Amino acid sequence: MYFEAIAKVVAERTGCDVSTVKPESTFTELGIDSLDTVELLMNLEDELGIEIELDQSVATVGELDKFIQSKQG
Repeated sequence: MYFEAIAKVVAERTGCDVSTVKPESTFTELGIDSLDTVELLMNLEDELGIEIELDQSVATVGELDKFIQSKQG
């Protein structure tokens, strides 16, 4: 549900093509470290217009998508 927005923000952050971002892509594979994750989440909050409190570890784009969906009900 939020995958497209996440992929867009990841592509902007890393300079990769948005089509290379897959649900199974790990943030490590995409070159995103823990500091980048914080900035990525802030960008996503702006893009989606929601607040994201990441209270668990997510390793892949798909996991982040599922996490946001679970918090939005």
